[in-house]
Amino acid sequence: MKALVYHGPGQKAWEDVPDPKIEDPNDVIVKVETTTICGSDLHILKGDVPTVTDGRVLGHEAVGTIVEVGAGVAKFKVGQRVVVNCITTCGTCNYCRIGAPSHCQSAGGIGWLLGHLVNGTQAEYVRIPFGETSLHSIPSALTDEEVIFISDIIPTGYEMGVLNGQVRPGDDVVVIGAGPVGLSAMVTAQFMGPRTVTAVDLDPYRLEAAKRDFGATHAVNSGDADWMDQIRAITKNGGPDVIMEAVGIPQTLESAFQLIRPTGRIANIGVHGKPVTMPIDELWIQNITVTMGLVNGTSAPTLIDLIDSGKLNVKPLATHKFSLDQMLEAYEVFGNAGKNNALKVVLSA
Repeated sequence: MKALVYHGPGQKAWEDVPDPKIEDPNDVIVKVETTTICGSDLHILKGDVPTVTDGRVLGHEAVGTIVEVGAGVAKFKVGQRVVVNCITTCGTCNYCRIGAPSHCQSAGGIGWLLGHLVNGTQAEYVRIPFGETSLHSIPSALTDEEVIFISDIIPTGYEMGVLNGQVRPGDDVVVIGAGPVGLSAMVTAQFMGPRTVTAVDLDPYRLEAAKRDFGATHAVNSGDADWMDQIRAITKNGGPDVIMEAVGIPQTLESAFQLIRPTGRIANIGVHGKPVTMPIDELWIQNITVTMGLVNGTSAPTLIDLIDSGKLNVKPLATHKFSLDQMLEAYEVFGNAGKNNALKVVLSA
């Protein structure tokens, strides 16, 4: 089969690799019909994730059809359409049982296996370990494009942003970073009834998309000298109740520390590759809550139901579409997202 293979920092190729095979009774083999590229894939290619080794097939998001199941799999059958959870979960270890499969012990202590420690989804076929608990069935009426982002970014924005940030009715919410994950946090924050949702970014295109398609009530360009004052003026208490940081650089999280009001909540969603200075000497007396973490994907069934009922529309995330054999071109577009007005790329067989 063909797959996108990592060959060290800055090196990748769309090349022939062996077809995946059942290696464990709990495995499921899925024919990939739709996949996408994540920001973490770009981090891998920059060399930021040294645990990814030469020869690894990248990708952890997919929708497809089951073509083979292991002897221990009873829940799924050949021919079923499924969405792949980016987090592999055994469902029985202590962490999985408390709803934290991102630290699944049966998977080796980390739930992010696909495209990281085992071959991933940017391929024609993929082996899914612990298939019964790491796949979700799809209502027949839904298209691949409607559910592909359930693999990762929608649960990430919802779980790590909205739930960790404890968004409540009437809250003033600020999302720093209007990329795909930030937009996912904005659109799912609507379920909690916030008073305002302010998108913050440097990109006018993304700010407009946030207001048009993802529920933002306000948009502030962080290139403006007075951008923090603009946000304070929007809020009812002189500062946000919740700030979600969805960029992953020190400056944006440090800005959140400056902006948050006393008793506020900061939910870090962004993947940080460098240390951040936390002014705890100033924050401790303000009763600030700061959260962070790797997505668990446990909200995926609920989010699928909301899409199926018409209460959640995430299709506007898909701004560019390619075929699987255009994988290298798709990486070029997504890797220069600002230049190309790209939110997410979708690749279909």
